[in-house]
Amino acid sequence: MLNTLQTNASYLEQVKRERGDPQAQLEAMQGFLERSGLKVEDLDRLNIIHVTGTKGKGSACAFTERILRNYGLKTGFYSSPHLVQVRERIRINGQPISKDLFNKYFWLVYNRLEETKDPAHASMPAYFRFLTIMAFHVFLQEKVDLAVVEVGIGGTYDCTNIIRAPVVCGVSSLGIDHTSILGDTMEKIAWQKGGIFKPGVPAFTVAQPERPLEGLRGRGLGELKEMPPSTELLGGPVPLAPAFQLTDAMIQGLRDTEWLGRTQVLSHGPVTWYLDGAHTTSSIQACVRCFPQAALSQDKPHDGSEVRVLLFNATGDRDTAALLKLLVPCHFDYAVFCPNFTEVSVANNADQQNFNVTLENALTRCLENQRTWTRLLEEKVGQDPWLPSPLRVGGLLQPAPPRGSLLLVPAAPRPLNSPALVFPCLAQALRWVAQGRDPQLAAPTASGAHPHPAASSGAVLLREAAAARVLVTGSLHLVGGALRLLEPALSQ
Repeated sequence: MLNTLQTNASYLEQVKRERGDPQAQLEAMQGFLERSGLKVEDLDRLNIIHVTGTKGKGSACAFTERILRNYGLKTGFYSSPHLVQVRERIRINGQPISKDLFNKYFWLVYNRLEETKDPAHASMPAYFRFLTIMAFHVFLQEKVDLAVVEVGIGGTYDCTNIIRAPVVCGVSSLGIDHTSILGDTMEKIAWQKGGIFKPGVPAFTVAQPERPLEGLRGRGLGELKEMPPSTELLGGPVPLAPAFQLTDAMIQGLRDTEWLGRTQVLSHGPVTWYLDGAHTTSSIQACVRCFPQAALSQDKPHDGSEVRVLLFNATGDRDTAALLKLLVPCHFDYAVFCPNFTEVSVANNADQQNFNVTLENALTRCLENQRTWTRLLEEKVGQDPWLPSPLRVGGLLQPAPPRGSLLLVPAAPRPLNSPALVFPCLAQALRWVAQGRDPQLAAPTASGAHPHPAASSGAVLLREAAAARVLVTGSLHLVGGALRLLEPALSQ
C-alpha cells in the first residue's frame, strides 16, 4: 500500500513541477500534516536537530544520534533512503521501528488521510511526504526526548522544512547533486540548503568552499530581518563556535556508530565486498582514496593472485561518465553494470519496488555505462587491452525480446570476454562475481532460466584467484540491494 504513494523518482519529478510555486509545497505538506491529526506547533515538542547537506548528512545524523543516546536520552531518527527495509527510515534508540509499530502508525496515518479527503483535498501525500508525517507521529506518541531529522532533498522547499523551531541546524559538506532541482552551482545549492535555518536557532556547518560558505552565511543573516547584520560582522570572518573538549560519551558514540553501506567491508571467504554508496564527484573521489587502502588492509593471498571487480550503477541526472572516469585509476580487472533491482522481478520484495523505473530504461543506462567504461579504458591505454579489435566497438550487448534472465545476448557469435559486463539484476551480477565462493550467493539459478551469455567471461579467473576484491558503488540503492543479498539477516 505504501508503494502506491509513489517512489522517490516520482517525488523528484513532483518537486520539479512544483518549483514555480515552492511555497505551495510547504503549504500542501502542512495540510497533509493537519489532515493526519497534527499541527505544525506540535512538532515544537520534539527537540528536533535538523540536518541537510550534499555529502555525509546521513552519517552526521547517525553520529549525532549515537552520541546523544550515550547520554541516556531516548532518540528518534528519521533518514532516507532506506537500504534494505523501509522501516530503517524511522528509528527509536538507533533501531528501526518494529514491523508491528510500523503497521500501527502506517494505518493510523493512512486512514486519517483517507477519511479527510474532500473535493478540495482529494490527494494523498507522496511516498516521502507520507513517511515524514508518519515519523512525526511515531516520535510524538513514543515520547522521544529528541529527534534527529535528515532533510530529503535540498532544504528550503523540502517537506521536512515545515519544522519551525528546531533546537539546532546542521549542514554537512556541500557538492553538486540534484542539479535539476537545486541548481547547477555551489552557490545555488548552498542557498537551498541554508533554507532550513530559523531565527534564533544556532546553525553549524563544516569547512566549506568560500563562496558556498558565504551563501550559507547570507541565508542565516537574511532570515534575521528584524536584526540587521552589523557592519563589523559583514567585514569580518564567519563567526566560529568555540572549541570544546570531547567527552567520553562523545568519543564512545563516534566509535560505536554503525552506518551501513558507507565504506562498509564484508569478508565472505575469498571474496571481500566493499560497499560505498558514493554517488557524487567528491564522494567518489573519497571512495577512490579509501578503496585501495581498505584492500591493502586485508590479508594478502599467499600466491598474490587477486582480482578487482567494480560493480556500478547510477541514477537520476548524475554525470555517470564523470563518476566512472574517477574510478579508472583503481585498475579493475572487470567492471560490472546492473540496475538496482535485486531480481529481474521484484514483485515479492516491496522494500525494493520502484514503480517509476522500468527494467528496460534501467538496462539502457547500464549499456551506456558499459560503453562509457570501455571508451575510458581505450582513452587511457590507447586501445582496450582485454578485447581483440573486432570486439572493441561498444554496444555489442543488445536487449533480447523474451522476458526472463536471458536479457542480453551477443550481436554476433564471437568470443565474449569484455572487461565490462551488463547483467539484468543484482542477484545475477553478484553470483557471477562470486562464482559460487560466497555462501550467501550459493543458491542455484531459478529453474528454467537461461545462463547469462557473459557467464563464462572471466569465470575461470574469478574462480582461481586467491582473492576477489569487489567495490560496489555509485548508488545507495545499488548498495542496499547488494546488502539484502549478501546479508540476508538484515531483511528479518
